[in-house]
Amino acid sequence: MFHAAHGYQKTPSPEAQEPGPAPEPGATHTATALATAPAERRTGRTSAPPAPAGSTKPAGRDPYFDNAKYLAIVLVAVAHAWEPVMDGSRAARALYMIIYTFHMPAFILISGYFSRSYQGKPHQIRRLLTGIALPYVVFEVAYSLFAKYAGGDSGQKITLLDPYYLTWFLAALFIWRLTTPLWRVVKWPLPIALAIAVAAALTPGIGADLNLQRVLQFLPFFVLGLCMKPEHFRMLRRREVKLLTLPLLAGTALFAYWLAPDITLRWFYRSSAVQDIGTEWWSGALIVLGFFGCAAVLTAAFLAWVPSRQSWMTALGAGTICGYLLHGFVVKACDYLGVFAENDWLSGPIGLVTITLVMAGVVTLLCTPPVRRLMRPVTEPDMAWAFRKEEPAKAGAAR
Repeated sequence: MFHAAHGYQKTPSPEAQEPGPAPEPGATHTATALATAPAERRTGRTSAPPAPAGSTKPAGRDPYFDNAKYLAIVLVAVAHAWEPVMDGSRAARALYMIIYTFHMPAFILISGYFSRSYQGKPHQIRRLLTGIALPYVVFEVAYSLFAKYAGGDSGQKITLLDPYYLTWFLAALFIWRLTTPLWRVVKWPLPIALAIAVAAALTPGIGADLNLQRVLQFLPFFVLGLCMKPEHFRMLRRREVKLLTLPLLAGTALFAYWLAPDITLRWFYRSSAVQDIGTEWWSGALIVLGFFGCAAVLTAAFLAWVPSRQSWMTALGAGTICGYLLHGFVVKACDYLGVFAENDWLSGPIGLVTITLVMAGVVTLLCTPPVRRLMRPVTEPDMAWAFRKEEPAKAGAAR
């Protein structure tokens, strides 16, 4: 995640969605797997997967995906807050490992799914710039200044090439979205993406620019999302699938608890080459593929239990980009103020439960409509003034 072992330090730590699945004009879920595009407000069009044949349910925004985004952002925030204190608890470290195995893959998969219609058209490029590039620039600068002046890190510099803390995901999503047309035309997109991810993991010299190591290692999840169809999500929500996940999750918990003291967390952050972690290239390649398989299975288990109906969390799911981008300031402020270092009780069961409840409450508040409206000039701006007007098609051009 970061250059350091803990994801809450510089350069890796998580977590965004945009226009919707094909067919093209129906785009709606935001330019980041975490938000809603401004185009939705202007046109009222939505991008929920089409209803099954014969269904009388009107087309519209599917609450399932908003529920999934809200639940995932809560896990992201809680995991970030656990990082400074979890080493005092084997159980907390094991649970952290489980969460980190699937929470980013889940976000990325949903981002890929809602990028299926991306073809590089002018209106899509505009959403890409306003919904992903602009928030990246603003929050990269904001977090760097916060670290420099509030955190006392005099060596912290503002650079858009080395994403700081959780801004890496916006940079990654920008790159992945641009490559979407390529994955839509190649014959074996997922095997090719997996090959690229393994090759990246075996290449120590990639460097930290735009956190490219992470961008490439997480790429298969974005491509997997591009390959998914509405029926795949419907299949995941079947009762039989939910029941199958119960022994799977129990076994995963036992395995993670057994492995927790002996495994480095750098495997979960995917920001390092296998050689830098101290593993031979051949075994490292197998581990990378194994982690992809585990992440895919746990992501499926997570999505199987996401509620499908409209509920109190559905409205919050539309504002998760705010919860994602803002909760990092809360975690960093606690770190800078010594809250984690000076309160040993936070490493115990009561402390971890307290952190969980507090961070879940904080990120929930940050996802509410008032915060979303306040952040709209940055996260969902209408920057018509910054773009050229599209010229009307010339007569006969379509012939």
